[in-house]
Amino acid sequence: MAPKKPLCLPALLLPLLTLLLPQGGLPAWLLQKPDIHLRTSDPDFLAAVDSWFKVLLPRLYPWLYHNGGNIISIQVENEYGSYRACDFGYMRHLAGLFRALLGDRILLFTTDGPEGLKCGSLQGLYTTVDFGPGLLSEGGVESGEGGISSMFIFHLCLLLAADNMTKIFALLRKYEPRGPLVNSEYYTGWLDYWGQNHSTRSISAVTTGLENMLRLGASVNMYMFHGGTNFGYWNGADEKGRFLPITTSYDYDAPISEAGDPTPKLFALRNVISEFQEIPLGPLPPPSPKMMLGPLTLHLDGDLLAFLDFLCPQGPIRSILPLSFEAVKQDRGFVLYRTYLTYTVSEPTQFWVPNNGVHDRAYVMVDGVFQGVLERNMKHQLFLMGTVGAKLDILLENMGRLSFGSNSSDFKGLLEPPILGQRVLTQWLMFPLKVDKLVKWWFPLQLMKRSHPQVPSGPTFYSTTFPILGEGGDTFLFLPGWTKGQVWINGFNLGRYWTKRGPQETLYVPRPLLFSRGALNKITLLELENVPPQPQIQFLDRPILNSTLHKTYIYSLSPDTQSASEPMELSGH
Repeated sequence: MAPKKPLCLPALLLPLLTLLLPQGGLPAWLLQKPDIHLRTSDPDFLAAVDSWFKVLLPRLYPWLYHNGGNIISIQVENEYGSYRACDFGYMRHLAGLFRALLGDRILLFTTDGPEGLKCGSLQGLYTTVDFGPGLLSEGGVESGEGGISSMFIFHLCLLLAADNMTKIFALLRKYEPRGPLVNSEYYTGWLDYWGQNHSTRSISAVTTGLENMLRLGASVNMYMFHGGTNFGYWNGADEKGRFLPITTSYDYDAPISEAGDPTPKLFALRNVISEFQEIPLGPLPPPSPKMMLGPLTLHLDGDLLAFLDFLCPQGPIRSILPLSFEAVKQDRGFVLYRTYLTYTVSEPTQFWVPNNGVHDRAYVMVDGVFQGVLERNMKHQLFLMGTVGAKLDILLENMGRLSFGSNSSDFKGLLEPPILGQRVLTQWLMFPLKVDKLVKWWFPLQLMKRSHPQVPSGPTFYSTTFPILGEGGDTFLFLPGWTKGQVWINGFNLGRYWTKRGPQETLYVPRPLLFSRGALNKITLLELENVPPQPQIQFLDRPILNSTLHKTYIYSLSPDTQSASEPMELSGH
């Protein structure tokens, strides 16, 4: 066996004892001031930052290492250099705030990709870098119709050259001349976008990269070490040529899976680390028990419009022009926009929203009949007909806010008034929908008579109940033939499904969400587009995360879809 090599900081201690603050997740209510400039020296933003950290940081103070706790360092901001604002006044404000509340003894640090070190680092904060193994050979990187960007080429030159780690750490030394070399986000996998291939990173690439860094004496924090789930509406999105929402699963091809199970990648990484320091003895916990069940047939509860009084009990908000989610204080989920035609449209007439003003996906209905979808950057127009007085409903879905790189505020909803033919549509009613409350509290009371459309299409609720005999186990919900929507189990929002787009085909269901020993469980679906001929679901004992068979998905109702693939940034999340 090779002799143990010394490390500047123990490779296994850094991820355990380092607190990353903040790691994304700005509250949506900040955008209720539409001219706010996030992550800058804007006084409105700094006031919100100060009020939050003046509550949070004092609670962490007793747990700092020099106070007897286990927090050895704290991150200030996250990949700020990729935000493009480059506001050093903002960074200095944060550093001063952290020092005032935590004192001078705690190690404060920043982390950025190689291209972000210039604007993300700050004298007085320890500078670290993040990067992963090369991606080109593993199907995760493509060029668009316009070619590969210079930033992307820069990334590749750094990440794919034989001595890329030496180059990256040499660049880091320009900003942090002394102290340990630290890769604070070593990417063991990557995230997935709806409509693109499932991301994987080979075991050999990840282990070779780790071994090379440890031989250089660097310290490593792995991201992600444990895959996760974007339950509910909590996925983010990227903007790389177009809007790319992230899937519900954040399995990330991580060493420990979304379900908490060890993978071969974990054992391979463990073997590498054992060459450099002692590792704990004894076996690792085994995978959790898994369960199969079904198929189960779901029953029609009714279309979404039939439940509008329960979804928005306070009634609509009226405005001449449509208002954003933020203006009506709806942070996530859905808002229904309604107006009435003031004239008859007897021929198919173009219906569109200018300036890419659908954020993010719109389900259009005329007198309750589903007409089709408008989608941000993808599907820009429909053709509608209707008589005077016809009811035009547009259900807007927030598909997740931009969470890396962009320095523009990601407002949701109808950001421009729709146009039918040559006329701007006005006099709107906005219904902020409380879908989760309907599913969890009102549906069980059966307060609403069920409506039964002849041919269910458009936003429609389906549900069924089922028992689990015995103790059950973790499982994965499979929705064959369904199109797109949201799922709840026993009132808990599992997240989005998008079976027709992929790559994710199953949703992870942890065992604690299910009632065992014969008790009845209830599953509810809000299908937003089209129901399969047999409205059935199944529970599988393994996930299906890689169903996409092509690089990008062209939506069947979208003849004007842009089909170019986008290069993937190798930093963030």
